[in-house]
Amino acid sequence: MSEGHLVLVADDSRVVRVMLRRQLEARGLRVEEAEDGHQAVRGCRTLRPDIVLLDVEMPGLDGYTVLRILREDAELSEIPVVFLTAHAETEDVVRGLQLGAHDYLRKPFEPSELVARVSAALRVKSLQDELRRRNAELETVTRTDALTGICNRRHLEERLHGMLAAARRHRQPAAVLMIDVDHFKRVNDTLGHAGGDAVLRQVAQRLHQRVRLEDVVGRWGGEEFVVLSGATDASAAEVLAGRLLAAVSSTPFAIEGADDVTVTVSIGCAAGTDDAEALLRRADAALYEAKSEGRNRVVVSGGRRSGMPALD
Repeated sequence: MSEGHLVLVADDSRVVRVMLRRQLEARGLRVEEAEDGHQAVRGCRTLRPDIVLLDVEMPGLDGYTVLRILREDAELSEIPVVFLTAHAETEDVVRGLQLGAHDYLRKPFEPSELVARVSAALRVKSLQDELRRRNAELETVTRTDALTGICNRRHLEERLHGMLAAARRHRQPAAVLMIDVDHFKRVNDTLGHAGGDAVLRQVAQRLHQRVRLEDVVGRWGGEEFVVLSGATDASAAEVLAGRLLAAVSSTPFAIEGADDVTVTVSIGCAAGTDDAEALLRRADAALYEAKSEGRNRVVVSGGRRSGMPALD
């Protein structure tokens, strides 16, 4: 057993609780106590123990009820539970295991058996925690653009569908901003691919710093980025786009091995409650207009335009 793990001992017998505390603390474990089922549930919610030793027969809520409550709570469902009982008949064991108990410990118990069963449950908990950690890391990797560290296209598409569902439900428009780095081939030709990658990373950083916390910034592909902004109409989208346009072009980029580099972007905006493909198509068409009209400017779907003189 690893020292420092927290064990919640839930038993209405003070003698049993004291005995278990002594045995477990002697092996480096931390112990908290609960006298009944209600305290056991509260203890799990506030303390988040690594394991629960749970008496089957307790006042208020019995062990089966406590276990059912834990298993129905997504935040507590993975805590291993070892039942403590003086009546470990086959039907009792089966019922507890069907509800999700990890193991049974019959009273009176031998110290060696207690240690063995608690150790086994803690090993399971450690493996579950490691699996969750690795799954979380994998999920992050699959939703993150490797070059820039912001969201990738897959995550943007998923968030866009959710944002538009909320927009239709609340009858508020949402906005999509499609952003393209101007003359990026020229950037690559001048600075090399390493310099071009550095430009993309800095563009991503500047965009990310200028949006609201609830907005989503991601790399759509190549030198193209997308910003998703909920509860945003066309006018607000234009203001946001203007802020992003200035954030990119107002300060030269510091690129290793090159003089200060000025970079601009073109932005196409669309707002509404359309389906995802329609909103993206309108934003992309507005971006194409911004490019064709000289770059370094904002075009909002429907004809609104703003921007700065093109830097060719």
